[in-house]
Amino acid sequence: MRTAHRRLQRALEAVVLTLMLSLALVVVVGVAFRKLGASLVWYDEVASIVLAWLTYYGAALGALHRAHIRMPTLVDRAPRRARIAMVAVAEAAVLAFFVVLTLAGVRVLSVLGGTTLVSLPWVPASVAQSVIPIGAVLFIAAELVTLPDVVRQAWSAERASGAPGGEDGT
Repeated sequence: MRTAHRRLQRALEAVVLTLMLSLALVVVVGVAFRKLGASLVWYDEVASIVLAWLTYYGAALGALHRAHIRMPTLVDRAPRRARIAMVAVAEAAVLAFFVVLTLAGVRVLSVLGGTTLVSLPWVPASVAQSVIPIGAVLFIAAELVTLPDVVRQAWSAERASGAPGGEDGT
């Protein structure tokens, strides 16, 4: 799992960095052309699409680092059995959501059919929207790669409350 984690992290970091640099370049070029009085018709749409891609890929990278909003104190203070149950329910809910998002994203791609971008009619809209199922699958992969560590931590976490009880907090 460590190898998969490392490879996924490196790939996501490379993509996120590339998207950040691309977004900065597109915006700077767009602003420069606008200041020169020769606005580019495509830069606003392209910047919006790159921002969406950056958001989805960045979210997957955040998931890989387990950097999203969570409630560790609540989980850590619970007895062992409750911690395991909370982690299982939370992970199942997150995975179920992203499976649904993946399926919805694939459906969106099929609905788009032959539509194209407004400012770049030679670019299919499905290219822009492909980030939905791809990003969701990457999020699922990040969750699954980090799941063993999350379960291990839930199993072995000491009760933060210091409440008396046995090993399982009862």
